[in-house]
Amino acid sequence: MKLSVLIFGAFLMSSVASGAEPSSEPFGKTKDGQPVEIYTLKNKTGITAKVMTRGATLVQLHVPDKAGKSSDVLLGFDSVSGYESDDNQYFGCTTGRVCNRIAKGKFTLDGKEYTLAINNEPNHLHGGLAASLDKVVWKAAPYSSEKGQGVKFSFTSPDGAENYPGNLSVTVSYFVPSDENSISIEYSATTDKATPVNLTNHAYFNLAGEGSTTVLDHSLHLNADKYTPGDDGMIPTGEISPVEGTDLDFRKPTRIGDRIESIGKTAAIGYDHNFVLNAKKSGEEMTLAATLTESTSGRKMTVTTTEPGIQFYSGNFLKGQKGKGGKVYAHRSALCLETQHYPDSVNHSNFPTTILKPGEKFASKTTYTFAIETPVSKK
Repeated sequence: MKLSVLIFGAFLMSSVASGAEPSSEPFGKTKDGQPVEIYTLKNKTGITAKVMTRGATLVQLHVPDKAGKSSDVLLGFDSVSGYESDDNQYFGCTTGRVCNRIAKGKFTLDGKEYTLAINNEPNHLHGGLAASLDKVVWKAAPYSSEKGQGVKFSFTSPDGAENYPGNLSVTVSYFVPSDENSISIEYSATTDKATPVNLTNHAYFNLAGEGSTTVLDHSLHLNADKYTPGDDGMIPTGEISPVEGTDLDFRKPTRIGDRIESIGKTAAIGYDHNFVLNAKKSGEEMTLAATLTESTSGRKMTVTTTEPGIQFYSGNFLKGQKGKGGKVYAHRSALCLETQHYPDSVNHSNFPTTILKPGEKFASKTTYTFAIETPVSKK
């Protein structure tokens, strides 16, 4: 038995190293009968990711802890039916056409007013209802090389889908490098009419392993001196304000639970705020966005991105639903770190623009890198 396990392990490492394409298997069918596939990406350092065609969704992400034991650090479900249920709160999906909120579901572009679905009263959230990017089935093209394994998803959102203008052609690529503890997500989009575009991944992380009871003991650092204050509907006022002197100051690593109770008394019911990332250094393509650590497992996750903002959401509306393996996802048992443009940017001329025009290309990249946090020795 031990010999067969060793042979299988050697075969697996050899196949990863030789550039074998990601494996795939059925993941169920949607309610309207569309088959959904799930792809497995592996590397030599112990990272395993699973991504499915519905919603170009990151379903699993297995990462080693300080003892070398791998655990899945993402919330999700065991089949596509879970993702179509009311228990799904955008777990791991590609969110858009426009992620986050648009005030009262309205914007004006080239002199025409557009009205979108109100699915987060009184606002529009994460691209809308049945035709938002998280709810459609994408085409998948797996690829591999000596550098690693990936899957490129593609979908064309037709003109008028969710009442957005333009035929929007979108790709989302997940890539796991052969010998690095990381996963990257790259987005691209083109359009034949001017339209707002703001894409992100809505992964829920718990570095102690999904199903663990809380993220309040995680330590978070955000590379952001400023944030965008919002109203009771979490729509930005248009101001860009300093975090200094507020409960939103994560410029130094801070235990998430230390100040959450005061934030919990606000309309956000916890952290659900957009942070303005500090400017990139000259010559940098990517900027540091966040660092998250969990002491029991020793896992540390560093987030880098090309995006100007990051939404920190502390899982305030998780309701005890059952996810993978029947595990219970309790209130604040996972968090999101969504790299993106600012909420409601389409209605704020002083924010970085989200308008994509014909002849232009939207491009964005975010990388999640994992390591083991080394405790500081005390003398």
